[in-house]
Amino acid sequence: MNRKEANQPSPISRRLFFSYAGTSALTATLVLSGCKDDESGMPVDMGVDLGSGDIGVLNYAYALEQLEAAFYTQVIQTKYSGITAEEEQILTDLRDHEVAHRDFFKAALGSAAIANLEVDFSKVDFTNRTSVLSTAKTFEDLGVSAYNGAGQLLTDPNLLLIAGKIVSVEARHAAAIRSLINPKSADFSGDDVVDTNGLDGQMLPDKVLMLASPFVKTKINASNLPTP
Repeated sequence: MNRKEANQPSPISRRLFFSYAGTSALTATLVLSGCKDDESGMPVDMGVDLGSGDIGVLNYAYALEQLEAAFYTQVIQTKYSGITAEEEQILTDLRDHEVAHRDFFKAALGSAAIANLEVDFSKVDFTNRTSVLSTAKTFEDLGVSAYNGAGQLLTDPNLLLIAGKIVSVEARHAAAIRSLINPKSADFSGDDVVDTNGLDGQMLPDKVLMLASPFVKTKINASNLPTP
């Protein structure tokens, strides 16, 4: 099956987005990076401002997809020692999905999209299977919780529909990674992420960004995001 290159936008994703979500929500203008003066009059770097309202939530999702796309792109570029054909296929599929999600949000946000984030994978040993898969597990579990938590912050039901379609894919990714780590166990839906009611957990942006911060050099300002 032919796949898109990692840096190639996905026209199908763009068409799907605009067919479900009205353009009115996508025309807002954001200040992408902000600063203010402290008491001494010196400017204080407030980081990249995600923005407010639905646009801010979309930029929040875009930031997370940038991180995941960059990670899996590196995984495939520098494959770990002993990687099997099945593992390479799964990780390549995950890369393609995350790149499609990233390009999807970038195209949908247009001029309101935040700039490219600078990532930091210095704590990941891309030559080591355990290091790669444990990091992938962290990202995928975090992604599911992030989308679950962000859904309640959206006001446009069309955007909520899109978020639901993406989080279901992220959940498939999380299960696939867990199955690679423990192929003979039922850990694909472990009790560390699924509660006794059979429901996945959720996290709000402040906690998600705190957990993701070791992998992102760019300072992110989420102070204007909506709250529950």
